[in-house]
Amino acid sequence: MERIYEISARLTEDLNTPFRRYLYDIIAWSDRLIMIKGARGVGKTTMLKQRCKENGEKGVYASLDQLFFNDHTIVELADYHYKHGGTHLYLDEVHLYPRPNWEQELKNIYDSYPSLYIVFTGSSLLHLNSKVADLSRRVAIYDLRGLSFREYLNFTGNYELNPISLSDIISNHRYLASNIISNIRVIGEFEKYLKKGYYPFFMESSEITYAQRVERLVLSVIDIDIPAITSIEYETQLKLKKLLVVLAEQVPFVPNMTTLSRDVGVTRNQLMKFFTLLNDGAILRTLMDSTTQPKRASKPEKILFDNPSVMQALGIINKAGTVRESFVASMLSFVGQLFAAKEGDFLLDRNYLFEVGGKGKGFSQIADKPNSYVIADNIETGIGNKIPMWLLGFLY
Repeated sequence: MERIYEISARLTEDLNTPFRRYLYDIIAWSDRLIMIKGARGVGKTTMLKQRCKENGEKGVYASLDQLFFNDHTIVELADYHYKHGGTHLYLDEVHLYPRPNWEQELKNIYDSYPSLYIVFTGSSLLHLNSKVADLSRRVAIYDLRGLSFREYLNFTGNYELNPISLSDIISNHRYLASNIISNIRVIGEFEKYLKKGYYPFFMESSEITYAQRVERLVLSVIDIDIPAITSIEYETQLKLKKLLVVLAEQVPFVPNMTTLSRDVGVTRNQLMKFFTLLNDGAILRTLMDSTTQPKRASKPEKILFDNPSVMQALGIINKAGTVRESFVASMLSFVGQLFAAKEGDFLLDRNYLFEVGGKGKGFSQIADKPNSYVIADNIETGIGNKIPMWLLGFLY
């Protein structure tokens, strides 16, 4: 047990990350059971260590994939921590816990140690379904995303830029953008962000090593995270990777399921499961048509990669339109339910219609449509219903 405390102390004491992610100040840390979900690489572990460091000796951090948990349980750690005056447990990578029923263990700790506070992280693939309903009624769940453009600017330039709501962007984007560009050359910074800005580890990586780390991240989702969540054979993992190779040549597109199934070597049903896994693992973003029934097993209307950094890592270059759509979808999905649009590119909450393009993009494809907007790249400020793309990076 002492080894856990030694590692926790070393990891938290050596932590030198002054910046906090947007979610840090949103979480109600006074809740007794908190789950932070998110994709690999977005900063869940750092956030957990930051919080643990603030609690000093009252808190202990433990990654649940450590060998210690092959012979010991979370309940044992909680009991020892409680009896030695601890008040906070910070448990990382719960989906990699080498024992079944981590949900039941957390429930037991919650019920048996009313003065213990537990924060745990898990893969974006995790779903608290009916099997763990008892836990889901107790836990407060938060989703952590990759860096927004606003956070990227704050991290790199030590600015104190605040988030802007979508309604404010729509109604007042020209004024808001003008204030920002008076201090920052946003076009050049935005280009840097699209290449290597979505994952916080960009601060310790060159452009080449950043791409390599993102590629390893993608492979780890397939090789480690997905098998930890669902039963999957090695051959299936290879086909998941093959699907990414095929998609890298074609996105964004409306998938032809028959052709795609043949190219990857899987059935249509397997392909649908692949889309779900890669979407939940934050590698792909699958968008349905707004008329699709929620429980109906339908093919996606449009497939994108989750964010521009994944595209760069997989060698998808010279596809400016695809990068733009990937970024816009990543940002808009934070504020509402995003659909593929029949006219235009994206429909948000079945209300706002967006067309994405370069600086010369016009309104021909969404003319006369209510609540329709052009999101244009390579412009500092917009006018009317034409909004600068970079400003969507301030939504969180």
